[in-house]
Amino acid sequence: MSNTSSIIVFSLSGFNETVNYRVTLFSLTLLSYCVILVVNVSIILTIILDENLHEPMYICLCNLCINELYGTTGFYPKFTSDLLSDIQVISYAGCLLQIFVIYSSAMVGFSVLALMSYDRYVAICRPLEYHSVMSLRRTVVLVSLSWFVPFCCVTMSVSLTPTLKLCGSHIEKLYCENGSVIKLACSSTTANDIVRLIIISFYCCHVLFILGSYVQLVKSAVKSRESRRKFTQTCVPHLLSLLNVTAALLFDLMYSRYGSASLPQSVKNFMAIEFLLIPPILNPVIYGLVLTKIRSRIISFCIKGAEIRQMYAGQCCPEAALTKFHQRTSAVPSFALSEKRNRSAN
Repeated sequence: MSNTSSIIVFSLSGFNETVNYRVTLFSLTLLSYCVILVVNVSIILTIILDENLHEPMYICLCNLCINELYGTTGFYPKFTSDLLSDIQVISYAGCLLQIFVIYSSAMVGFSVLALMSYDRYVAICRPLEYHSVMSLRRTVVLVSLSWFVPFCCVTMSVSLTPTLKLCGSHIEKLYCENGSVIKLACSSTTANDIVRLIIISFYCCHVLFILGSYVQLVKSAVKSRESRRKFTQTCVPHLLSLLNVTAALLFDLMYSRYGSASLPQSVKNFMAIEFLLIPPILNPVIYGLVLTKIRSRIISFCIKGAEIRQMYAGQCCPEAALTKFHQRTSAVPSFALSEKRNRSAN
């Protein structure tokens, strides 16, 4: 094949080992995707609907969950359809789109985590300056950059791929990955390698920045009980999410670079999709369980939803049940009314 125009579709040979248990994998994949949707949407709606959570840390968390939904959308629908198909192929344009979505999602997630580490550094190490440094306007700008810069990086990387002359169309993975496509090239890949090295170096700087932030956070946390409390409540879930994402990405990077041909295909498949499976589920669960505000708001919403369902079940007229619920939740307690009358009399 002398040029890229002769490549119409890519075949995904990673599915060869899934023939005997595709129905089981399909069920587990569908369940995992449903769990990802539920837990991430729950966190997003909780933050959006509660004005008390419109703070920099929770805005970053909301964007992290939105990014998880964005990234998994680039993988799960195609993966589930391939499990039920006899032929696992993807068009050239579809392959580039999948590469863009998955790569940009991974980079956005790391950028948001770096921003969250900076937010925690300012909150704990410079508490008096927090509201001026992490103002709403600056937070919006930083979050926007956390999306814009990765999109630019991935655009540069992916835009070079169609210029390559390819000698094959078999990708040994469950999804399209830029490194796998570059391995099929007959022509020089120097430009691609340089851009990838620049991007990797850029995100290594993110790692150094995060490590520097946590060194300062630990130093500050040991000085006072209040700093230790803040560190435990807000930094521990962030640190767990960071380790989760970093381990998953390193897992995939090491596999792409040094994956052994002697490894079973099932192990290779797990190594390839681990960062698309574990972090999207664990990150919102970690934050939902550890952060008190998030946990209490979710429990409150669940209790109110249960009360509404009980009223609907016990009333022949749903409108009357809903009106009764609003009257109960908006009613002022009698002791509060008496206290208000006493203040007026005084």
